[in-house]
Amino acid sequence: MGSAHSVPAEMRELADRTGFTSEQIEHLHRRFKQLSRDQLTIRNLRPESDGLADEINFEDFLTIMSYFRPIEMNMDEEQLDRFRKEKLKFLFHMYDSDHDGKITLQEYRNVVEELLSGNPHLEKESARSIADGAMMEAASICVGQMGPDQVYEGITFEDFLKMWQGIDIETKMHVRFLNMETIAHCY
Repeated sequence: MGSAHSVPAEMRELADRTGFTSEQIEHLHRRFKQLSRDQLTIRNLRPESDGLADEINFEDFLTIMSYFRPIEMNMDEEQLDRFRKEKLKFLFHMYDSDHDGKITLQEYRNVVEELLSGNPHLEKESARSIADGAMMEAASICVGQMGPDQVYEGITFEDFLKMWQGIDIETKMHVRFLNMETIAHCY
């Protein structure tokens, strides 16, 4: 994470930028080193990068992980709402690969196919059907009843917020920091 002299200042800057504590940053750094096999970056192993970074360094990794940090118990409603929107904005951009402000059917199909590609029992057509059905559901939630000649252009961020309304992502989608000493005693 830097030279021995710069660690405290660098750690404070990373903590301020990401919202993680120093202990959490140290834990994530150990995990990064495991994932990178003690290299300075983690390489993207996907055959087609689709505009994604080919490799990320620890600061990039920490920034990405910061979207999944646990909520703080002393957050007021405004802070929770802002935290939720930041997390949803990050997720939205994962789907919106061309960054035009809409998740198109093709973009959604690409993500679903990639997520389900590890399942040897699921064919590409099945993944495509799942994506198509989900997009039809999104259209019904966001637009309502559509006319026969009306085309759904895609999911905007406002639509995305509507779709996630009432789902408790703040507590379900976060990094858990386990006490490794406690786990070691379980063996």
